[in-house]
Amino acid sequence: MMFQLSSDLHRRQFMTSSASALALTMASQSTLLASDNDAQTMTLGFSTYGSRGITTEDVIPLLAKTGYDAVEITSTKGFDAAPENVAASRRKLIRQTLEDTGLKLTSIMEHTTPDSKQAVNDANLERIERAVGFIRDITSAKDVVVQTVLGGGAWEQKRNLFVEQVGRWVEKTEGSDVTICIKPHRGGGMDNPEKALWIMKQLGNPKRLRMVYDYSHYIYTGLELVPTIEQAAKKTAHIAVKDTVRTPDGKFRFELPGTAGTINFTTLIKKFYALGYRGDISCEVSGMVWGKPDYDPRQAIRTCYENISKAFREAEVPRPNHAANSGS
Repeated sequence: MMFQLSSDLHRRQFMTSSASALALTMASQSTLLASDNDAQTMTLGFSTYGSRGITTEDVIPLLAKTGYDAVEITSTKGFDAAPENVAASRRKLIRQTLEDTGLKLTSIMEHTTPDSKQAVNDANLERIERAVGFIRDITSAKDVVVQTVLGGGAWEQKRNLFVEQVGRWVEKTEGSDVTICIKPHRGGGMDNPEKALWIMKQLGNPKRLRMVYDYSHYIYTGLELVPTIEQAAKKTAHIAVKDTVRTPDGKFRFELPGTAGTINFTTLIKKFYALGYRGDISCEVSGMVWGKPDYDPRQAIRTCYENISKAFREAEVPRPNHAANSGS
């Protein structure tokens, strides 16, 4: 009897242990499948650069309700989420709002342009540090980028300064999970992917230094869409999208992405995906647009989502929790 009791006990323990092991295995497999699924998707995001007048903690739920997967928070001086404007209590609130909505923080936008004055460069370095601290306070995500343009001036005169200061940013953020992203900008000293790649090469191609791809700054300059994607893809960690139109006087004007029809965003998304990019496609509203007296950020959020979610479907590129060819 004692032997039978012991055997029954061992059997029950074995069955319980087996069931627990099976549950753990299934949970592990589910986690792996979720990770595999995430690895096969790209996110559709919106930059709070275009939501002036709405606080960061209020725009995040609005973006999630609209259907976005991700958000870029603008921390440039003077904006709502500039680190100096966000006390600890607000940081906790923003973090909780991101967690509650499931919206992914993919990028922090800063404007820290290198300068000939050391005091300016030191202040820029401090802003980069603050951005890293801000990221740490509001998310546990490990793949957030800090992106910035490098300012104007002649390339030949400014390129060594760019290398020196970008190198300082990368060095100062060593030990963090943040990636520094430099953005070629129309009219800037660094205005195309080739120049961004040159800066990276001079610094030894650091793992945490990448570029932002934004074709709105290359169109009408003789640079074609697909060749620039092929050139930049391996070193791109963030993509911004908006339209550019040529005005009758030969100048250029930015518009909401997908409204002017000048850039084929379906091709852009499809090509980047084919080349292995799995980051964010972030809708960016230019100051040329949000600076107008009648600008409505809520309508812009809706318009951008409608246009770029359609481009995702046409490209048959999957987003988290969205089938590649289904409705949004």
